[in-house]
Parts: sequence; structure tokens; C-alpha cells
Amino acid sequence: MPEARETAVYTHGHHESVLRSHTWRTAANSAAYLLGSLKPHMKILDIGCGPGTITADLAELVPDGHVTGVDHAPEILEQARATAAGRGLANTDFAVADVHALDYPDDTFCVVHAHQVLQHVGDPVQALREMLRVTKPGGFIAVRDSDYSAMTWYPQSAGMDDWQDLYLRVARANGGEPDAGRRLKSWALAAGITRITATSSTWTFATPEERAWWSGLWADRTVASAYAQRATEGGHASAGQLEAVSDAWREWGEQADGWFSVLHGEILCRKDA
Repeated sequence: MPEARETAVYTHGHHESVLRSHTWRTAANSAAYLLGSLKPHMKILDIGCGPGTITADLAELVPDGHVTGVDHAPEILEQARATAAGRGLANTDFAVADVHALDYPDDTFCVVHAHQVLQHVGDPVQALREMLRVTKPGGFIAVRDSDYSAMTWYPQSAGMDDWQDLYLRVARANGGEPDAGRRLKSWALAAGITRITATSSTWTFATPEERAWWSGLWADRTVASAYAQRATEGGHASAGQLEAVSDAWREWGEQADGWFSVLHGEILCRKDA
């Protein structure tokens, strides 16, 4: 097995404000580009499964197959197991794993999926090599990541600009690449993958309910999550500056004409048979 190991620090942690977003994610809103390629018998590896909502959806879509959810953080896997159990799914299992050195034999899975993972890892090219290795010939590697510099919103405000600038600095200081979405195809080519379909899609938050939810979780995350701790301990922002950014999120969420779009890059790759 490869000896590479994770060197990046996960920027967000698993504070409630982070899980508020993660548990909202579904296969429909986060993996639509993959769903048309799934077959009922498939064996799937879901990397960075978090609380397991996408994992559970994938398991329902492969009733004659199996989904293994893995995450670098052991503490989140109990929630993933509970998610699957609560939906009565018998075709799932969960394990701790490092995407740089997966503990599975070559050619094991029909699909290897990773949502919002490569932006947080130390060596995304090595991660993709490992994903390719454990994929069966003819199988799929499916990756989707957001692109923070491409996120856009209205109305503009200096406080929201400060949020974007701060997030980019903190994430890169932690060893990740927050503009991963635009780099996925390049990383896949560097990993030796040649059959690549590159697409993009968005999340949009514009209704009063959507704005309240999105602005609220980011306002809370900015001052109360592991991200906040890493921002202050790394010297990127003071507690007062984080409070100002949090206030800017809440002010944006209250704007009747508020609109926010999250751009994601996607790659659906086929391993040569």
C-alpha cells in the first residue's frame, strides 16, 4: 500500500453549525452528475462520508449492491452509522480511512465517490491515484468540490468580502486548496486518469428561508467552530474581526434581494477496462 498520509488539517471540524450544512446534503443536491451511471448491483466507496446522508442515499440507489462510507474523523462515523440504521439500510458499512492510502485492494469498487473532500487534503493528486487504484476496470471515479473564489452573492458588502478573503487564507494555511473545483480536471490528469467528463453545478440560496439557513450557519461557524479557532490561533483574524464577519453574514441574510451562489466543479471519470 502507498505510504502517503494526510498532512492537511480539516478546516471546518464537526461543530453543529458545520453539520447543519453536511446533513442537508443529499445525492440529489450533491451528486446528480453521478446518479445516471449507477446500477442496482454496484459496490460503492464514499470517501469523506461525514454524517452519512449522501452515503445512505447512494445505498438506496444500489439495493443489490453495497456502500462503504469512510472518513478521516472517527467521531463522525457514529452519526453516519445512525443515519443508515435510521433508514433501515443493511447494505452499508463504515470505517476510518485516509484517502492518500486506502486500505482496500486494487480493483475493489464499481464507484469511488468523494464530495467536498479534495479541497481539504494535503495531496489531491495522490488521493485521486488511490481512488483510481481501488476502482474496478470500467468503473467510475466521481468527485465534486466547491470553489470559494468563484462563490458570488448580492448585495455586495465589505464584510462578506472579508469573509471570502479570510476563508481562503485559513484553508490554505491548513494545507488545503479552497478553489479545488476549478482544479479537479487538472488533478485527475496528473493522477494518470484520461477518461474524464468535467462539469459544474451550483447551490443557490435566495428565498427568505434559504437565506436565513445559509447565513445563519455561516454566521455561527465563523465564531463557534474549529474554523474560528484556527483563524484566531493562526493569526489570521482576531475574535473581534470574526464577530464582524459573522454580523455581515446575518445582515446579508436579512436582505430581501439577497442571493448567494456556490459553484462546484465535478469530474466523472471512467477507469480503462
